Amino acid sequence: MVTAKILLLGSGELGKEFVISAKRLGCQVVACDSYADAPAMQVADSCEVFSMLDADALRAAILKHAPDFIVPEIEAIRTEVLQEVEAAGMTVVPSARAAAMTMNRDRIREVAATELGLRTSRYRYAESLEEVRAAVAHTGLPCVIKPVMSSSGKGQSTVRTADELEAAWTYAVANMRGDRRKVIVEEFVAFEYEITLLTVRTRDGVLFCDPIGHRQERGDYQESWQPVAMPDTLIGDAKDMATKVVDNLGGYGIFGVEFFVTRDEVIFSELSPRPHDTGMVTLLSQNLSEFDLHARAILGLPIPRIAVRGPTASAVILADREAERFTIEGLAEALGHGTADFDVDVRLFGKPVTRRNRRMGVALAAGATLDEARARAMAAAAAVRIRYE
Repeated sequence: MVTAKILLLGSGELGKEFVISAKRLGCQVVACDSYADAPAMQVADSCEVFSMLDADALRAAILKHAPDFIVPEIEAIRTEVLQEVEAAGMTVVPSARAAAMTMNRDRIREVAATELGLRTSRYRYAESLEEVRAAVAHTGLPCVIKPVMSSSGKGQSTVRTADELEAAWTYAVANMRGDRRKVIVEEFVAFEYEITLLTVRTRDGVLFCDPIGHRQERGDYQESWQPVAMPDTLIGDAKDMATKVVDNLGGYGIFGVEFFVTRDEVIFSELSPRPHDTGMVTLLSQNLSEFDLHARAILGLPIPRIAVRGPTASAVILADREAERFTIEGLAEALGHGTADFDVDVRLFGKPVTRRNRRMGVALAAGATLDEARARAMAAAAAVRIRYE
């Protein structure tokens, strides 16, 4: 007996773990992506291959499968189709408005800064190199330039001198998703660290996971860890801001809300209305992973106390070149970094091709301290090798 039918839009590594969680709860899942044999397709009941930016193909897939829930996993979607089918009575997770507002960084930033009055960095938008130069007059240097629509930090760079602006603009344009040639230029915040506050909006209220710290390179997450030692006052401020944003967006599910943290304040950065890549650490760190929480919130199922088991970290496994034929080795060595007291696990995503800096898997590790957990996760990730044929 099927509890619910889900159409998953986007079938990457986050979608794969979500499908596993949903299947455990009796759901039937149709996984969609622009290429065949994507990670989530390997564990779903069936699949469809088409571009989410093709409105006709997206509409046809929705009408064909008539799902109980439409669950976006990616940003680059024809959100007007989601709004259309939601108006006709279908359920989009968390809502068609949330998908539309967060598809582009400019829209969610306007909600946070203008409508809700949250503390954000100074920013301006630009659609040409000339507008980038004008925006910098407002934000100052250094600044951060990134596409309003991208994934996993693609196209993001930090600019310290005016001479670097043209290269940053070119890099952002080359890595944009969708069809909007637009960037956000924002003030560089001298933060002490960054966190992701996984925020679960349920029918019974808003719940939170413990803050997750993370380190990025090239705008893309490299490692994450949980829990983060933060003053209670700052955690409270982050929770208040996150609640305001997710309540404004509406719907049910998990939201990855990112903040910069300075010595005495938290600053809203970004939001994803879906599981977050830094949250993969919860596959080992929590009693319920972010994917379990997303599935339960969508289905309206009870969520018990969310508990962190102890210091836990994740580290990504990256490819270093483009290839269609390759073998992944070193699993025994990687898993050998576990001990009788502290687990190590490796999740390989099953992507059919490699590209430079493409995430192919993640190593997870627990430890007596966060430093120990991070070191063990990094060592396990380094032990996994990609042999190209």
